[in-house]
Amino acid sequence: MNLAAPLQIGNVSVRNRVVLAPMSGVTDMPFRQLAWRYGAGLVVTEMVASRELVNNTAESWSRLRTAGFKPHMVQLAGREAHWMAEAAKIAAGSGADVIDINMGCPAKKVIGGYSGSALMRDPDHALSLIEATVRAVDVPVTLKMRLGWDEKSLNAPEIAKRAEDAGVKLITIHGRTRMQFYEGKADWDAIRAVRDVISVPLIANGDVDTPEDAQEILRRSGADAVMIGRGCQGRPWHAGVLAGEAAPTASVIPDIVAEHYEMMLDFYGEATAIRHARKHLGWYLERFAPLLPVPEKTAIMTSHTPAEVVSRLRDALTARLEISESREAA
Repeated sequence: MNLAAPLQIGNVSVRNRVVLAPMSGVTDMPFRQLAWRYGAGLVVTEMVASRELVNNTAESWSRLRTAGFKPHMVQLAGREAHWMAEAAKIAAGSGADVIDINMGCPAKKVIGGYSGSALMRDPDHALSLIEATVRAVDVPVTLKMRLGWDEKSLNAPEIAKRAEDAGVKLITIHGRTRMQFYEGKADWDAIRAVRDVISVPLIANGDVDTPEDAQEILRRSGADAVMIGRGCQGRPWHAGVLAGEAAPTASVIPDIVAEHYEMMLDFYGEATAIRHARKHLGWYLERFAPLLPVPEKTAIMTSHTPAEVVSRLRDALTARLEISESREAA
């Protein structure tokens, strides 16, 4: 399948068929801006808690904000139809072009509140949330979920069919159960059971890392598009690579990383950004400077001085990437 081809979600056109997954603590606005710039077809906000959004919490509004391009896709999570509907209205009124319902998150703090993948344990209740969200807004509503709660309850096909009947315009399936978390290998073949019962577009998710992975998951699942999550950590441009864009050259990567850090400073303010950025810096260093001496890595990860972080980061990445390039040339 040509992943560079457009995809339609209801009345919303998406420029290609590679979607950046919503990841809490990762796909904030700076990360989404970079992913979009480098060619992702669609980027999804971090999960926005519906009740907290209606109650006007600062974190929910921060997550809701558009990254300045279209389409703007917002993912909502919750366990009560009323709050999901009200949050959907707020999201649509604030510029969301597509609203995604989270029924896939396996995190304990999410399922402990009977949200995320916990909803798959009670399909009737889950459908009440879906129906309320669809009725509340005019923009397309989509659904992201797992294969089921565990191996004994692989009910994604049943829920997907009912969701389509309720008006959902696209389904995304992560090829694991909730009880698997992110362990083992995603079951790409099992996603096909969802494809067999729905007519709306299907996105396949789970362990997509290379262009070859993307084509194989499409072949085995019958999906129309792919979603990539952890494979973009430390390389926000990688969704675009799967869609056919050229990867940044080694000489450009230090500039992208430094810009990402500076974007986070602008978005969060210095004190908060320094904390939030550390995981991203760790991923960049793991990918592109894995042999960096521990004292040098520690200095980058613990510094509270942005100028020092950027300088040390550039030096570390430039030196290691130059070595890598010279080895490849030889």
